[in-house]
Amino acid sequence: MWEYTDIVKEHFLHPKNVGEMKDASCVGEVGSIACGDALKLFLKIEDGIIKDASFQTFGCASAIASSSALTELVKGKTVDEALKITNKDIAGALGGLPKEKMHCSVMGQEALEAAIKSWRGEAVSSQEHSEGEIVCECFGVTDEQILHAVRENDLKTVEDVTYYTKAGGGCAKCHEKIEALIAQARGEAVAAPAPEPAKRLTNLQRMRLIEEVLEKEIRPRLQLDGGDIELADIEGLVVSVNLRGRCTGCPASQSTVQGTVQAILREKVDPEIQVREA
Repeated sequence: MWEYTDIVKEHFLHPKNVGEMKDASCVGEVGSIACGDALKLFLKIEDGIIKDASFQTFGCASAIASSSALTELVKGKTVDEALKITNKDIAGALGGLPKEKMHCSVMGQEALEAAIKSWRGEAVSSQEHSEGEIVCECFGVTDEQILHAVRENDLKTVEDVTYYTKAGGGCAKCHEKIEALIAQARGEAVAAPAPEPAKRLTNLQRMRLIEEVLEKEIRPRLQLDGGDIELADIEGLVVSVNLRGRCTGCPASQSTVQGTVQAILREKVDPEIQVREA
């Protein structure tokens, strides 16, 4: 069970500024009920000063407490001052939050930013489709939200990101993407995934591929100069061939076998193939 401060309990049991504000200057809405948490923040702004604030939220005790504390923090501040409020400030006003609940303070900061953007006439993404590309489909968290949380809170692990944004807390399919975003935000090199080892051909597959390459690529090339080739035998990686046409008895036959036939088979089939005349 999580340990809550007395301030969190007070804001949860007796939340401040609850409810819809009919004459609000702007509204900031973030989250989604489908994902477990949602917050609608109402601000009344006069002459660039936030005169009043209220909220409606769907979520846990930490979500309610964070929203309540946020409304108290912003009242009386200028818009520019309010924009400097971080999720750390919200958590600090509550005397701290369990690390597993820090995403509630992040949601408050996002709602505040969305409301002020709306008041300024800037484009605001819908609550279901926040700015950026969705990384965590379980909770609808975008890459921009993760990058912002990592930079603001010096996050280092996927678990940290889950605590602050809920991303990665579901099916875990997005963990690799989250790790890459953490590295990006922290200016660290992203390790390239190790290449998958090449699949070895079975003997039958190798034989069929050798026959195909000889027929479709090597024979046409030799026939252009009046020569030809036929397959004599295959023993493992040793391929025996017979040169025909103008290639028969040619002083450059060894060069043809090694420089042309063997080189092409090594490129197309197996780098260890050896080609010889039968």
